Amino acid sequence: MRKKIVAGNWKMNKTFQEADDLLFEIADELNDKGRGEVDVIICPPFPYLEMAYDIASDNDFLVGAQNFSQWESGAFTGEISASMLHSMGITHSILGHSERRTYFGETDKVIAKKVDLALQHNVVPIYCCGEVLAEREAGRHFDVVRQQVDEALFHLGKEAIQMVIVAYEPVWAIGTGVTASSEQAQEMHAFIRGLFTQKYGAEVSAEISILYGGSCNAKNAAELFSNPDVDGGLIGGASLKAADFVAIVNSFE
Repeated sequence: MRKKIVAGNWKMNKTFQEADDLLFEIADELNDKGRGEVDVIICPPFPYLEMAYDIASDNDFLVGAQNFSQWESGAFTGEISASMLHSMGITHSILGHSERRTYFGETDKVIAKKVDLALQHNVVPIYCCGEVLAEREAGRHFDVVRQQVDEALFHLGKEAIQMVIVAYEPVWAIGTGVTASSEQAQEMHAFIRGLFTQKYGAEVSAEISILYGGSCNAKNAAELFSNPDVDGGLIGGASLKAADFVAIVNSFE
């Protein structure tokens, strides 16, 4: 049975004190309202990972990073490695987010290297894929996502692929307040699961969690999560408010 997951991507937000306050607020909300059978993962900026891990160790959530380097180690000033994350007890990392692709030029070839490093160091990849508005309007959204998944993930074997979490993020809906309709989300999630079925078989595909990322919030989460192939969310802006984030966690039927 695949996992239900809600991951919060804080991006480049919050001062140290604000982050400390928000982590405790989320912990208190989760302790008060619970999380059911949902895995909760919080992905703060790098400087706050140790603080988040310390708070998580006494509470009911996991901690992930937002990214890491394509290199194992060495003279790469300013970079963070997968082995560093593992040594800190960090269990997950977002990889291939559209902002990394757009602003930092990351390709699926680079992301594939990161996926391999993550698995090598027991860090679960949260692999992001999705199309921009022009690609959807041109009717190319399925082709774009197929290529992203193929180039970044389909070199993995059956055992390795089951360690990966996939996040579909329609780029046109990230931070815009525009959300894919429930039907659009289900359509793409079913398509992605179908790709895994074709490559690895139905039994493996059924175990892979596919999250929705794209202006998911406390108001629309329940409708999105009610779809059979939507297994949770990768939450951006709404993860910066404890009450909203935990409301999303509790949106599953």
